[in-house]
Amino acid sequence: MAAFSLVLGQRIIRTYVRGEGTQEQIAQGLGVSYAMYKKLLQQRRKTVCIKPRHHLAGRKKLIVAEHRIAIRQHLKRKPDMTLAELREALGLKCTLPAVNHVLVDMGLTYKKRRSAPPSKTAKTSAWRSGGGSVSKAG
Repeated sequence: MAAFSLVLGQRIIRTYVRGEGTQEQIAQGLGVSYAMYKKLLQQRRKTVCIKPRHHLAGRKKLIVAEHRIAIRQHLKRKPDMTLAELREALGLKCTLPAVNHVLVDMGLTYKKRRSAPPSKTAKTSAWRSGGGSVSKAG
């Protein structure tokens, strides 16, 4: 459904204020549905504005600012929490990827880091110790 023009909305309000017939007649005369007409009048009563409100449409966030504050507090107390533990501690009903997305958005990570850099002289695995050639005992 396409949004109505602001000019049409103003015409609807003008005819309503003048009282030029019943609401059904005004809606039909302007070529809009009665439901859209009622919705526009209701929006005007609530907000005084008749502009389209697209910015309020869509899915609402499950993890809001209060949750983000709580996430920081939980991770300060226990930095190695898993996503599932964090979700449970906050009492959220969302997916684990949603929790991860918020952590990334906040610039936080949940992976453990090494406390010291890896040794550059020690062997990393036994099968690489040969230097590239295999010697055959004969």
